[in-house]
This record gives sequence, C-alpha cells and structure tokens, in this order.
Amino acid sequence: MEQRNGSSFTGFILLGFSDRPQLEQVLFVVLLIFYVFTLLANTAIIALSHADPHLHTPMYFFLSNLSFVDLCYTTSIVPQLLVNLRGSDKSISFGGCVVQLYISLGLGGTECILLGVMALDRYAAVCKPLHYTVIMHPCLCALMACASWITGFANSVLQTVLIFLLPLCGRNELDHFFCEVLPLLKLACVDTTVNESEIFFVSVIILFIPVAVIMFSYSQIVRAVLRIKSSAGQRKAFGTCGSHLTVVSLFYGSALYAYLHPTMRRVLWNDSASR
Repeated sequence: MEQRNGSSFTGFILLGFSDRPQLEQVLFVVLLIFYVFTLLANTAIIALSHADPHLHTPMYFFLSNLSFVDLCYTTSIVPQLLVNLRGSDKSISFGGCVVQLYISLGLGGTECILLGVMALDRYAAVCKPLHYTVIMHPCLCALMACASWITGFANSVLQTVLIFLLPLCGRNELDHFFCEVLPLLKLACVDTTVNESEIFFVSVIILFIPVAVIMFSYSQIVRAVLRIKSSAGQRKAFGTCGSHLTVVSLFYGSALYAYLHPTMRRVLWNDSASR
C-alpha cells in the first residue's frame, strides 16, 4: 500500500478498543492471563508429545503441530495488542503490519489444512484399523504436515500481496485491534472488487476443502462405529476422535464468532460514503 499523493507512509493506527478506554486495563489483564496460559498449555502439549514414547503417534504428531501453530499465532497478535492497550500509542509500523498479516494468514490457513489432515488420520484409525500403521506412515505424516505449512503460507503470500498493492488516500486508521484483511481493504481509495473476489476465491478453497474432508471422514467414521455391536466399542471408537473434534469446534466456532460479531459486521458493512 502506498499513498496516492506520493508521500511516504509510516504505519497504521489501530482503533480496536479506542471507543472503550475504560475497558483497556481489564482487557490487558485478561489477555495477558490468556496469553500466558496459551503459551504454557501449547508448550506442555509439544513437550509431552516429544518426551513420551507412547505419544509418538500420528494423532499426537499432528496435535503438536497444531499447538505450535496456535503458539505462533497468538504470539503474532497478542504482544502488540498488549502494548497498545497499556500505552497511549495505538500505532503499528507498516512493516509490522505486513508481517503480522502475513504470519496470521499463513498460520490460519495451515491450521485449517491440518484439521483436515487430522480428520483423515481419524478416518484411517477407525475405519481401517488393521492397515492404520501402513497408511499413516511417519514419512507420509511428515509430508502432509509440510504440505499444510507450505500451502498455508503460499496462500498468505498471495493475499498479502493483493492487499498491500492497493493505494491509500491518506488513510491509516484501522477499525480493528490488529492487521487483518477486511479492515485493510476498507482503507483502499480504489475499487477493491477484483481483489476481494480473488481473496474470497482463495479463502474458500483453503477453508472449505478441509471442511469437506472433515465432513466426509466423520460420515464414514459414524457409519463404521454404528456397525460396532457393543456400546463399549462404540464409545472407544468415538473417544479416539474427541481431541480432534474439540479443536475443530474451537477453531471454527471462534472464526464464526469473529465474523458474526457486531464489531466485525460494522467493519464489513461500513457506509460506503466514508470512502
């Protein structure tokens, strides 16, 4: 992004909580506790997955990848947010905004794909138990994890470039608490229809292919479990999917909440006259 009048551009002002200054100290404490807890919990999962030989399984391999993604994602956003809440300066540099957007988009896409990969792992564990160790070979697991990271960050490169090539007209106030796609698009002083369509198309692929894989995998898992005659066997089969279902629910639940929340709806549907 560059200013249309040719002047230099230094950074953005984050307006996320500026309309509620009385809540900033409370939010600072809450977010700090949340951040520390997230760091400790994810670090513990990663450490246990590597230290305990009994947890050297595909499920815990992918779970430790997810924990690392979550750890990096929160670190890319929360420290800057804590600094802004603590002081009067609500700004973020242009370079910092680019890096924050690139990392958050890359990690978000990676997590989406990893959740789909984990669904395939649960499908193989429940529906193909006799061939599970052959199907989910460590080399294949490592390959699928690498593909998830590469695809997630390739998508991030595309979206970041599409956004920061747009010119500004002296606008640098983001109606959000970190650098994200939709608020940044609102700052552009040109028609962003093409950019929005391209970003939407890529996002749909990254989001809905894993969702389709998850839905297919669990439809097959339910069919396989229902064929088990004993209730104990059914509970055991469903129990192996518990951690994955929990992560899927938290991920997509928080994503839906973020985009259906009134604050985000205000960003999405802001009066076009403000342009």
